[in-house]
Amino acid sequence: MPELITTAFFSILAAGFFVGIVVGLTGMGGGALMTPALIFLGVGHTAAIVTADLTAAAIYKTGGAITHWRGGSPNLALAKWLIIGSVPMAFLGPWLVSAVTDDPETLEKTLKLCIGIALLFAASTYAVRLYINLRNVRRGGVQPDEHPYIRPVPTLLVGALGGLLVGITSVGSGSVIMVALLMLYPGLSPVKLVGTDLVQAVPLVLAAALSNIAIHGLDWSLLIPLVLGSVPGTLIGSRLAPRVPQSIIRRGIVVVLTMSGVALLFKAGLHPYGEGQETFEAITIAGVGIAMLVLVPLVWGALRKQHGLPMFGAPTVTELEGAVGRRGKL
Repeated sequence: MPELITTAFFSILAAGFFVGIVVGLTGMGGGALMTPALIFLGVGHTAAIVTADLTAAAIYKTGGAITHWRGGSPNLALAKWLIIGSVPMAFLGPWLVSAVTDDPETLEKTLKLCIGIALLFAASTYAVRLYINLRNVRRGGVQPDEHPYIRPVPTLLVGALGGLLVGITSVGSGSVIMVALLMLYPGLSPVKLVGTDLVQAVPLVLAAALSNIAIHGLDWSLLIPLVLGSVPGTLIGSRLAPRVPQSIIRRGIVVVLTMSGVALLFKAGLHPYGEGQETFEAITIAGVGIAMLVLVPLVWGALRKQHGLPMFGAPTVTELEGAVGRRGKL
């Protein structure tokens, strides 16, 4: 036990706690935030970090899924088809990567490349999610449909894509799948969407975790502080959520995801300025962040005007998050 209590232990504990708070505040997927945070802390190999993050997610997502199950919010028929698609692909994903290379350095770069792309994908899917909600609001809301007709093939394919992404990178369960569900089943209420996503996410991340453990093993020095930090952080974040302005936090997360994605692409070996140009790469990452802070509100304002709304004001990002399944309330 003493060998576990190191500087890295407290770094992971703190990262898990703060990321857990953000997850509790916003409900956004922890993998998209936790995995890059641990990579940038330099506390272990990327494969070990992905494995530990997936294992921790299997623990705390189970608690959330049980809560929603007891409340009757998940659509179990929909979750079933997602699971049929996601679980096999989540288990297969890590084996596909290991089949590409058995060289540790190449594996490290491959995983960072995949995670970087997944983070950029997650950031863009959140933007798509907001736009879909905005469009639905301007159309007078979507007719609530808590028991929609299930479309097995597209639902299964969504699960398969999400499963593959999660199995390789630990990113995508709460972002890619959620947006796809919004598009396929717009009448589902937010609580139904979240409950269904959580129920299908438990076997998904469990399959991904078991597959990664079988290939890479499990680093307990990563997992233990991660769980000890993230679980209370998530509980605290959930309690603080009603009192904290969601719009600013969610926009900040999208900026962080984008900057982290670009940084990981550089770490994976993509050097547009040539080798050894870390200064230019750092300037590029900072430039991406500044550009998003300045340009994203302007682009979002232009989209609002296109739909007959003022550039800024109601409905806010927070109100749009709760717009699905409601009619005429905004």
